[in-house]
Amino acid sequence: MGAPPKKDVPIITPAELAEADGVIFGFPTRFGMMAAQFKAFMDATGGLWRTQQLAGKPAGIFYSTGSQGGGQETTPLTAITQLVHHGMIFVPVGYTFGAGMFEMEQVKGGSPYGSGTFAGDGSRVATELELQQAFHQGKYFAGIAKRLKGSA
Repeated sequence: MGAPPKKDVPIITPAELAEADGVIFGFPTRFGMMAAQFKAFMDATGGLWRTQQLAGKPAGIFYSTGSQGGGQETTPLTAITQLVHHGMIFVPVGYTFGAGMFEMEQVKGGSPYGSGTFAGDGSRVATELELQQAFHQGKYFAGIAKRLKGSA
């Protein structure tokens, strides 16, 4: 979409997903679903799908939307289809974040499907509560991935 590349951020290839014990995918929303660029990345995983290299791996989702009505739940719901076709195990954050899930005093992205934030026009930064939820999701996900790997 014209964003400049970030030279200090490594870029993963679809093939490298097979090496992971689990994956949390993060992406922006376009019209209530994953951005086309991320869909293109997932489309490039056809070889992994054909050989079932991602089957059984845990996967989670986090996202950013432009507004409060911009897809905080439809984005992960529509993205889950990518995981299902690979046979990945979707690990939602659910309501494990506790009271933070019920916060009504401040604007907060996220849902039981994953952590999230609102980008607005691009000038908004994630709130402390949104960052706490994202950290919680990562820690929760890592614990599940570790248990799944240990049981294999």
